[in-house]
Amino acid sequence: MSWLHIFILLPLLVAVIIPILYKKIARIHTGWFVLVVPLAIFVYLLTFLPMIAGGETAMYTFPWIPSFNIDMSFYVDGLGLVFGLIISGIGTLVVLYSIYYLDKGREALHNFYVYLMIFMTAMLGVVFSDNLIVLYLFWELTSISSFLLIAYWYARRQSRYGAQKAMLITIFGGFSMLAAIIMLGIMGDTFSIRELISQSDQLVQHPLFIPAMVLLLIGAFTKSAQFPFHIWLPDAMEAPTPISAYLHSATMVKAGIYVVARFTPLFGGTMEWFWIVTGVGLLTLFWGSLLAVKQRDLKALLAFSTVSQLGLIMSLLGMGSAALYYGGGELAHLHSMAVLAAVFHLVNHATFKGSLFMVVGIVDHETGTRDIRKLGGLMSIMPISFTLALIGSLSMAGLPPFNGFLSKELFFTGTLNAASLDIFRMETYGFLIPIVAWVASVFTFIYSIILVFKTFFGNYQPERLEKEAHEAPWGMLLPPAILALFVVVIFFVPNVLGEYILEPMMASVLPALVGQFDFHIEAWHGFEPELFMTIALVVLGIVLYLTLRRWIGLYNRMPRALSITNAYNSGLKGMESISRKITDAHMTGFSRDYLRYIFLIFIMIVGASLFMLDGISFDAGTVAHINMFEVILSLVLVGATAMVVFTRSRLAAVICVGVLGYIVALFFVVLRAPDLALTQLAIETVTVALFLVCFYHLPRLRQKEEGDGFNVINMLIASAVGILVTLVALAANGHRLFPSISDYYLDAYELAGAANMVNAILADFRALDTLLEIFVLCIAGLGVFALIKVKMARREKNENQ
Repeated sequence: MSWLHIFILLPLLVAVIIPILYKKIARIHTGWFVLVVPLAIFVYLLTFLPMIAGGETAMYTFPWIPSFNIDMSFYVDGLGLVFGLIISGIGTLVVLYSIYYLDKGREALHNFYVYLMIFMTAMLGVVFSDNLIVLYLFWELTSISSFLLIAYWYARRQSRYGAQKAMLITIFGGFSMLAAIIMLGIMGDTFSIRELISQSDQLVQHPLFIPAMVLLLIGAFTKSAQFPFHIWLPDAMEAPTPISAYLHSATMVKAGIYVVARFTPLFGGTMEWFWIVTGVGLLTLFWGSLLAVKQRDLKALLAFSTVSQLGLIMSLLGMGSAALYYGGGELAHLHSMAVLAAVFHLVNHATFKGSLFMVVGIVDHETGTRDIRKLGGLMSIMPISFTLALIGSLSMAGLPPFNGFLSKELFFTGTLNAASLDIFRMETYGFLIPIVAWVASVFTFIYSIILVFKTFFGNYQPERLEKEAHEAPWGMLLPPAILALFVVVIFFVPNVLGEYILEPMMASVLPALVGQFDFHIEAWHGFEPELFMTIALVVLGIVLYLTLRRWIGLYNRMPRALSITNAYNSGLKGMESISRKITDAHMTGFSRDYLRYIFLIFIMIVGASLFMLDGISFDAGTVAHINMFEVILSLVLVGATAMVVFTRSRLAAVICVGVLGYIVALFFVVLRAPDLALTQLAIETVTVALFLVCFYHLPRLRQKEEGDGFNVINMLIASAVGILVTLVALAANGHRLFPSISDYYLDAYELAGAANMVNAILADFRALDTLLEIFVLCIAGLGVFALIKVKMARREKNENQ
């Protein structure tokens, strides 16, 4: 096991001792112990940067289930490393922030940090796994741990609702992804992502290529809250703010982005991938930014803004995948700029959105509300929080001098380049891409301004706040301040980031173009169309913000009954109703009905298998001669069996069962196996005797009244089962793939020195089985003895009283 394995699993290992630390050292906030973990991982991952910047990668493999080609393989390249740094780096800041946000006296900190550590391991596993099965394992672990984190305040109804919604939608996507993984395994005969990518030229011709692509994208879209799966993200805001900052700005919601980027080398360059990823991304960008404007809760506003920004990144990955169509040259370089914009904005978004979430948490923590209708005038009371919010919001709006401006300009460049494509039918619909992108950017500008102005400007309304507002302690301000510092610094030195972060990430997304990346990010790029698009959106955005009251009422004209959330709620209620009816219909409480289900399933599966695999056959040559005695015994056997079924007397039924056992013993006599016959006779005699002894004490069974008529369905099922079992026996007799093992036991005397073959089997060949059977009988005997002793002791006690 490598150090990378240890560091990825480190949070999971620490989660085991967190409850002990919480209980034994209660006077110290548990977060201080946990803080070391993400910080250590972050420092360790930083050591890979020089190697990645040099164009190298690393693979660490630990055998797990090699017989199924499943190993714990972790792969370090530019894409995985940057995600790992974001997960551990922002994880460190979130843990530090949570120490001041969560009160150690009121909150269940042990639960919080255990869930957080499990989630951190899950995310690290997702971004470093090379094996698809291992990736899926960690992928589902993120769904489960995020469910626990969102439902952290489980006493609140909305927390439970949000957690359930997030889990149902993301796990639905997970199942879809599992189907895609199985298809990919079939297509490439491997679960290694790198090996699948190396076969991309052959796999594109495979009939499962498109189904696998669609199913994989469904999984990615659900996790990254893409339209129409975005509805879980706003409700997940019921989680504590540190969780919102971690899950919904930096990590989990970007897992889908990661998957799309990781599989772009495999699926990119095709029209289906280009249009699905680009189209869904643009639709999500537009819809998220449109809905963010009407929100009155600051976290809800940030949630929809996250949806919008994720759509932006997703659309850029789709547009950039066109570079793989050309494979190289000037056009490939032109469209690779969209991938550059995607990875650049991914990093920028983690910085400014993480900072904004923490600032909103500060406002909520220090005023008692996130409702912008109650807020206002906090600029002079909370100047540091205001400064941080201003930096984050203007970066989100795409204004200088902040990093969001640079990536937004690259976004416009990517859309304009995509509109110029003459492939994938872009010459017909391509002009829509920059239009949608620009309109969505206008709404992005508006909700960014709303966040700052409605919160910090205007009149201070202390009577509408639950607390007297004041500035937060330094421990809560430090984490968003660090992120805000990155927002500013990246704007002035973006190309330092490009060498160590962006270019290695692009090499992972577009491996066919390695060595052809040549970019230089500049704040001033001249009077280009992108600049005019920015000026126009700012002008229109200001006008729309100033006239917000006049047109905000248009949102109320959207029919709520047609919303996706309403469809989700209705669908959930419908499924609960249907499942309740199905359950009530088949869970009757009568064993007769359950036997029907079992036998029907048996008939369908076994019967269909026999029919489809041509397994119905009978080889008369393998059947021994049948004499008259055997025929008579068989008829008696059938008659006794029929008596068991049709008799209304339980005593007669017990006697008939005994007759069955004695007839079987006679069969052994006829077949010249006297030892087996004696054993069968002894067992059957004891069994019948015990039945008769216990018969008086057995409770009367409740019988279902179904009328006196003949039940045709039962007759058909019973007949079908009998015929099917007979066919299976004949088929098994006629399809002997291996020689019988019985010949081996004929040499019992030579092998075991025993004259009796049965004794030799029991005492020598299957000695261990016999020993264990005796052991089981001993345990059962001891149990019976203990029950008798307990009953006797209780009776003596009662008599003494």
